[in-house]
Amino acid sequence: MRITIAAVGRLKAGPERDLTARYLDRIDKAGRAFSLAVTVREFPESRAGSAPARKDQEAAAILAALPAGAVIVALDEGGKALDSRDFAGRIAAWRDGGTEDLAFVIGGADGLGETVLSAATIRLAFGAMTWPHQLVRLMLAEQLYRAVTILSGHPYHRD
Repeated sequence: MRITIAAVGRLKAGPERDLTARYLDRIDKAGRAFSLAVTVREFPESRAGSAPARKDQEAAAILAALPAGAVIVALDEGGKALDSRDFAGRIAAWRDGGTEDLAFVIGGADGLGETVLSAATIRLAFGAMTWPHQLVRLMLAEQLYRAVTILSGHPYHRD
């Protein structure tokens, strides 16, 4: 299964980018055995004059770039919080159910446009707090790596 992290904005040089790259590299190495591959697509922040217009432009660009038929997971502060095992289980269910493309979408400073939210199979939150988009990308990469290790049967620290 191909996993895309579609994110508005660029991850600039620094510790967030370095750590995200480290988790993505770990996923690449460990995920091959489970037919999981992750790529990151960055989208420019819209320069539109209003938040709704920015969200609409960013949403249109993201949706146009995603593979047809991709399962969309919207990272949204109003979404559902899953524990790591449930997160891994969802990924396994999509993979085992024949999903070829899975896309995690991270919006810009204004959030995600309604077209992305309505196209999403699930809205996922990393808790009720608002997180900087750079950290959301990092936390997602870490959770994807953790999911790969859980699915591989690696001892999980909660057991």
